[in-house]
Amino acid sequence: MKIKAFVAVLIVSCSAIVPAGAQTYPAKPIRLILPFPPGGPSDILGRALAQKVSEQVGQQMITDNRAGAGGNLGLELTAKAPPDGYTLVLSSPLISISPSLYSKLNYDPQRDLAPVSLVAQIQNVLLVHPSVPAKSLKEFVQVARASPGKLNYGSGGVGTTTHLAPELMQSLTKIRMVHVPFKGSGLALLGLIGGQVDVLIMAVPAAQAQVEAGKARALAVLSDKRATTMPNVPTTKEAGVDGLVVDIWYGILAPAATPPTVVTRLNTEINKALASPDLKDRLLGVGVQPLGTSPEQFGTYIRSEAVRFAKVIKDAGIKPE
Repeated sequence: MKIKAFVAVLIVSCSAIVPAGAQTYPAKPIRLILPFPPGGPSDILGRALAQKVSEQVGQQMITDNRAGAGGNLGLELTAKAPPDGYTLVLSSPLISISPSLYSKLNYDPQRDLAPVSLVAQIQNVLLVHPSVPAKSLKEFVQVARASPGKLNYGSGGVGTTTHLAPELMQSLTKIRMVHVPFKGSGLALLGLIGGQVDVLIMAVPAAQAQVEAGKARALAVLSDKRATTMPNVPTTKEAGVDGLVVDIWYGILAPAATPPTVVTRLNTEINKALASPDLKDRLLGVGVQPLGTSPEQFGTYIRSEAVRFAKVIKDAGIKPE
């Protein structure tokens, strides 16, 4: 009887320990890796989100910019970190693009990282230099078809969304342009307003000032809905091209073996932060649309985007590096 009583007490005690352990997370600062240099959209979003989550959980979420290898360094560092919930990464579509773009990665995006939540998206807009004789997407397609290979488009580099979005557009509309890669989308925008390139697809917030100044013409937003800061610019579907939707999205991931209870806690806190009026207004003010999903929904989205971008890369003949 004494042995049975001891076993019963032991079982009750152990069952109580697990929830208590889960409830103590986080017990120390959380590191949020940002895979791109300071000053860009991921930096702005990451710091704003980290500040709000820190307030909620009573522990600091510290941002750590780790640029390198086209953003893959930050993902690799997270994939190889201890799976305890204290190292996270804020990824862009990079996690869906890299497997098709690089012949060898030092991590497996699907196997080594656990989705926590999709957190935000930024809309892209199709810009042309004022010298291009097209006032609409339909007119632009006609101009491009009339002179295959005459128009050129800029990008922030091979494999970025600023590169793959125009490639998708070419595939859907059967036009042909010449790719001119720059070292970053900011330089590509300078190339457009300086007349070095005719076309550029890039983030709405970054393009806004140049469009308002008349240095670039906005033809269509590559999203399911119009941009609030560019209400008179139609979506690509409204402008006559279906399927040309390429948003820049961001999501949080953890090392793959992170305990489900920790992933759930992180998901809850992140979604709570994104729904808070102050953070929501702060992000919308800089052209970032807050989102929130379950870990499963984010995982499904990553896989579907990987399939879509793989086709774009294959159709465009972009060779893995």
